[in-house]
Amino acid sequence: MITFFTTAKPFRGHLGVIQNNALRSWKLLGPDVEVILFGDDEGSAEAAARLGLRHEPNVERNEQGTNLVSSLFEKAQQIAKHDLVCYCNCDIVVTNDFRRAASLLQSWQSRFLMVGRRWDTDITAPIDFSQASWEKDLLALAHSTGFQRAYFNIDYFLFTKGLYQDVPPFAIGRLTWDNWLVWKVRELQVPIVDASAMVCAVHQNHDYSHHPQGMQGVWEGEEARRNVELVGPRYRSRTIEDATYKLTEAGPVKNGWYWLAPAKRRWRGAKRHVSGAWRTWVWHPLLDLSRPVRRALGLRQSAVPGALRSSKRRHPMDW
Repeated sequence: MITFFTTAKPFRGHLGVIQNNALRSWKLLGPDVEVILFGDDEGSAEAAARLGLRHEPNVERNEQGTNLVSSLFEKAQQIAKHDLVCYCNCDIVVTNDFRRAASLLQSWQSRFLMVGRRWDTDITAPIDFSQASWEKDLLALAHSTGFQRAYFNIDYFLFTKGLYQDVPPFAIGRLTWDNWLVWKVRELQVPIVDASAMVCAVHQNHDYSHHPQGMQGVWEGEEARRNVELVGPRYRSRTIEDATYKLTEAGPVKNGWYWLAPAKRRWRGAKRHVSGAWRTWVWHPLLDLSRPVRRALGLRQSAVPGALRSSKRRHPMDW
């Protein structure tokens, strides 16, 4: 039914644990699911053999040794057994709601792209897939302790084979390549479906120790800057918010407000700028000036009744 393809970081420590969790969850979607693991990073061949995956070690890399999105998507579409293919980051655990979503869309259109928001969740140990309740327990953990991230974090792309041609040589795992992939399908006028309401894609939180410069290197390094250059004009960057359909249990329904997505992004950018200026030039100086008085009066944030605090759960990096 589906061919998943991905590339992994070295299978060491916590990264090894969560990548094994992800890959096993994909295989458990059914005997008709194929998983292709690209790259020759440490432990990849052993993981593929252990989990019964197809291992393709040869993939094009850039000067820094990072696998290229163009090579992954080209090779996967050439060798996939199934007409429905899915690139998924190797830290994402999926459950049977993903398969149900794929089945609904496969019977709906001959060409489409499915994306969705992820749930950031702390998982530090191997998932016990032998337990009949593992899916129920995992979803309960994600919904109770995790955060459903905003529309710009795109961790999976389920699409019909042949949809992507001439993908630029983006470095995988850096900036903007995922946004370009959404823009490309919009340009082709192929339906884009937001499955966030139906699919709980569990992103297992991790650090950035795989990069020599950590998070800063991933988000601000040379490869990130190069990816931004490859995208080109800003209009060639889109997010899940630009999906033309939303997926429900009854099937896809039109997203009548997708055309407002660019305006929403500009508004959030302006709001972020104003909020930052307010905190820097007004709020923080006021806090500094009033600190002696507040301390004398015993006014601390911990003393504020819980009912008066914001109850909205939002990831600190999302706006």
